Amino acid sequence: MDEELRAAAREHLIRYGQGDIDRLYVSAKGATVRDDEGREILDFTSGQMCATLGHSHPAIVKAIQSGAEDAIHMFSGMIPEPVAKLAKKLAEWLPKPLSRAMFVNTGSESNEAALRMAKLVTGGYEVIALGGSWHGVTGQAAAASFASDRRGYGPKVPGVTVIPEPYAYRCPIGHCRDACDMSCMKVGLKMFDMACEGAPAAIIAEPILSAGGVIVPPKGYFKTLHEQAKKRGMMLIFDEAQTAFGRIGHKFAATQLGVTPDIMTVSKTLGGGLPLAATITSDDIEQQAHDKGYSYYTSHVSDPLPALAGLAVLETVEKENLIARASEIGGYLRDHLESLQQKYEAIGEIRGQGLLLGIELVKDRESREPHLELGQITTRRCMELGLSMNIKLRPERGAVWRIAPPLTVTRAEIDQGVEILDRALREGLDEVSKNGVA
Repeated sequence: MDEELRAAAREHLIRYGQGDIDRLYVSAKGATVRDDEGREILDFTSGQMCATLGHSHPAIVKAIQSGAEDAIHMFSGMIPEPVAKLAKKLAEWLPKPLSRAMFVNTGSESNEAALRMAKLVTGGYEVIALGGSWHGVTGQAAAASFASDRRGYGPKVPGVTVIPEPYAYRCPIGHCRDACDMSCMKVGLKMFDMACEGAPAAIIAEPILSAGGVIVPPKGYFKTLHEQAKKRGMMLIFDEAQTAFGRIGHKFAATQLGVTPDIMTVSKTLGGGLPLAATITSDDIEQQAHDKGYSYYTSHVSDPLPALAGLAVLETVEKENLIARASEIGGYLRDHLESLQQKYEAIGEIRGQGLLLGIELVKDRESREPHLELGQITTRRCMELGLSMNIKLRPERGAVWRIAPPLTVTRAEIDQGVEILDRALREGLDEVSKNGVA
């Protein structure tokens, strides 16, 4: 432990929403992170959902080591061999007619590129996004993000309309309870049509709204949404940052849903911990974009080193059969969480798929009033006990844990994490009771 270094971090770093800097972290391996006091912390977030294979997987380490010897970066107009190899490999995974990709750094960037392409090809600029969506923190992506963090930053990119999300547990239009009948979509699209200025371009959506509370839309939702997009001359963009490459037990959510979007974006789960994202589309749309002069020239588009990491991720997922494993171990985790739900009234609902699960905390299951205090206390207690948990606390959206361990997490680690979560909930409820918080 280096107190001087901790002090330097507190003095010289800009705080970006991560909370107080009370410790530093020195290493990460598999599902475990180690801090500067030597404490081991089980990571149920996969490092912000990025470390698909776990932290520092040998295949990724090897790819970085070998790639660094050949080329870390090149002029953006040059296409390195690893980028061509990754494009070919990714095309083998994609649902047809998706076949072309552009590799960038972050999910925000991939969504910027996707929206830019949709606007150029359609000639429109109006975009529909879902309530509870999270597509990034840059320009167009931030304008289409409605889960949080919209206030205080000035005007957003014009032309974005939000429609109510299919959140049956906490219906945004006060219509459904537990079973969404898609009235939210009908109302939202009707409002869009009234406000439309005649320049529709795209509907962008996460197949599972992760930051919005791990919301899983009902069966048929995206088929209908795609039809409605076509009816209005709009492209459908799937933001599969957190659902692609096996996390939910399928190659892509699009594969599971049987709905192929016009454009797909991927990020977090492709890089395996490195900054790598992609904007993906069909031959036809790519040709139209090219003919109209599509440009997305950045300093790190098509970088060779992250591409090698992406190749390692796809090859390892196949080699280790991690898609089926995510489904199996995700079911094991869900069974444990449902046992906790039987024990604690405060667990209102468990939702999600595979290894992307959400737990909503409530004061009681009838009123479903969000238990924000319990969420804060138990998340802090989990960290003290050696479990890193990601929670979203919003009075209007609830208190929801997002649980997303690496695809390589073991049953023993699941057992350990659930045991800590059980204790944190028990002690958290005791603390709430002693403090007189209802």
